Amino acid sequence: MDFFNFQNRELFCEDVKLADVAEAVGTPAYVYSRQTIVHHYRKIEEAFAWAHPLICYSVKACSNLAVLKVLAGLGAGFDVVSAGEIHRVAKAGGDPSKIVFAGVGKTDSEIEYAAGLGILLFTVESEGELEAIESIASRLAKRVHVALRLNPGVEAGTHAYVSTGRHESKFGLERERAHAVLGRRGDFPHVDFVGVHVHIGSQITVVEPYVEALREVARFVKDEERSGFRIETIDMGGGFGIFYKAGEAKLAEEFSAAIRPVVEPLARRFIMEPGRFIVGNAGVLLTRVLYVKESRDKRFVIVDAAMNDLIRPSLYQAEHRVWPTRPPFLPEEAERFESLAAPSGPEGGRKLTRTDVVGPVCESGDFLALDRMLPEVRRGELLAVFSAGAYGMTMSSNYNSRLRAAEVLVEGSKFRVVRSRETLDDLTRLESC
Repeated sequence: MDFFNFQNRELFCEDVKLADVAEAVGTPAYVYSRQTIVHHYRKIEEAFAWAHPLICYSVKACSNLAVLKVLAGLGAGFDVVSAGEIHRVAKAGGDPSKIVFAGVGKTDSEIEYAAGLGILLFTVESEGELEAIESIASRLAKRVHVALRLNPGVEAGTHAYVSTGRHESKFGLERERAHAVLGRRGDFPHVDFVGVHVHIGSQITVVEPYVEALREVARFVKDEERSGFRIETIDMGGGFGIFYKAGEAKLAEEFSAAIRPVVEPLARRFIMEPGRFIVGNAGVLLTRVLYVKESRDKRFVIVDAAMNDLIRPSLYQAEHRVWPTRPPFLPEEAERFESLAAPSGPEGGRKLTRTDVVGPVCESGDFLALDRMLPEVRRGELLAVFSAGAYGMTMSSNYNSRLRAAEVLVEGSKFRVVRSRETLDDLTRLESC
């Protein structure tokens, strides 16, 4: 569940009216609910209590310092993919000894930085990376912990761009190669091989791929044990899908129940890396209507947010729910109206119309929603793009030299800006002519 709801036809985040947020900070703006973040973290914690997991929040989903600080306060670890994400975690008060550093292309300087901080482990995805880690650890006179990332050859049933467990993807090592690497572990005196890692993708809404992937992990762990080497840690990655629209995702309890018979008998330390599951439904993108345009075949609502603010619809063909914050009728009422030949709302005859919600960027791919049945809206009205907490702000850019949005954190009846809106001077601050 999340803590965004309509009260007297006004959209609230927790106890804060979103129209008040927009009035105070402008639009576009990302608004996050602290209560929702905590709720979803606790759901993972409770569902997997049998495994006593280290829950390493995936920073790439939403890397705002205030969000990271909330999670650090809950005792979370962190899954990172760059030195920049490590820096953010440290600045937010995260514990370096709970950091897992993933990614296929770690630079030497990133490896040195992470090793110097004493992170929990590196996820190793190639022999070349392992050799680099050994060389750097030797120079620093340090021992580092690694987990080999297995590529289990599993199809996750998600978008091709975020499916990472297939043999043809760039991620991980096939089982035979991983066994061969461990057979050479004496060649890496500054590396402790403590774990095995698997991550098969993102926004996964079925349980079967996890079961299949973890069975591969279990076979690998047992094979190594028979050869005399004990792997102490299993990292199952993340990727649990969320509800962008009704009925598409599974509950944490369902994922837990499916993998428990595979994982529990191994009696190993267990790490998880959820990101989207924790923050996806904890954020909305607020945007204001600039113009309404009718063409021969289309009705366009042009708003002040664009693909540079939220690229998921353009990049992944993702569907985010969009609705006015002060609607003439509520979404559940609209479902009834949609079945009528000439739908109309209860107030002033404002109808549902088939609409494209588009932004100002000079690209035909700049849209937030296509062919949606939405209430008629007017210039100046406020729309909320739901489930925008994950991969929204973190994937935003300055394309078209647009200023990136503000970020706001709501805590009960209060809200505060946790990232100021960029200024025109910010655009050129690092440049010279």
